[in-house]
Amino acid sequence: MPTPLATQMLRYTEQADALPDPAAVLNSLDEITWSLARMHVLGGGLLPLKFGTTESFSVGKTVFLHKSVPKEWWEERVELSKQSPAPADIAARLAMAPFTFSDLMKSLEPIGIDRWAMELNLKYGIRDSFGCPIGGRWIFAYWSPKLTHLEASEKSLLYLGAAFATKRLQQLSPPFADRLGNGAFLTPRELAVLRALSLGRRAADIGRDLALGEETVRSHIKKAQTKLGVRTPIHAVAQAVRLRLIP
Repeated sequence: MPTPLATQMLRYTEQADALPDPAAVLNSLDEITWSLARMHVLGGGLLPLKFGTTESFSVGKTVFLHKSVPKEWWEERVELSKQSPAPADIAARLAMAPFTFSDLMKSLEPIGIDRWAMELNLKYGIRDSFGCPIGGRWIFAYWSPKLTHLEASEKSLLYLGAAFATKRLQQLSPPFADRLGNGAFLTPRELAVLRALSLGRRAADIGRDLALGEETVRSHIKKAQTKLGVRTPIHAVAQAVRLRLIP
């Protein structure tokens, strides 16, 4: 039986391409994630071509923030990241798996100037976040006013929503916003299935997580294999990682 989050997220994926503007893309997703997962949408952004630069950050063009995010938080973040790159940006640039900010801080154990991101988030009531690198060029994130524990199925569903929201934001972006990596011909649903496969999930598990039939999951895998020019699901995952389509 699909969970309420799975049901609503599937409905979102079916309507995302028809949403008229970035605000609608973010607001529609936030209504689902806040009510069912207690995670606000933070927004999505195109990573700079040159690591460590901030010149390409432009709200409404390469960065899209949800209305729940304090404007002052973003402005301070941009200024501080000029001195030291944000840990979340580093993680996204390396195409790591989706990550919570709290787990990232535990693994990095930042000291001195590198603690600025943690202190800035706490200043504005952002206790945790969940970042989703998309296609090696974008990052989409959610935030919470409390420390977060997400189940594997919730992470899969949030990543699915992030993939569809990012796809639509890119469609609404100016022409200079690069496409989602070297294989955007894979649909967000195919990418979500491959991402789940890379985590060791079986077709039946993926079907339950994404509210899809098991045969539908297998169909997405087969289509991804064909598009990537490979013969096995394992090779499809490896090729998608190599092309930086999934983290």
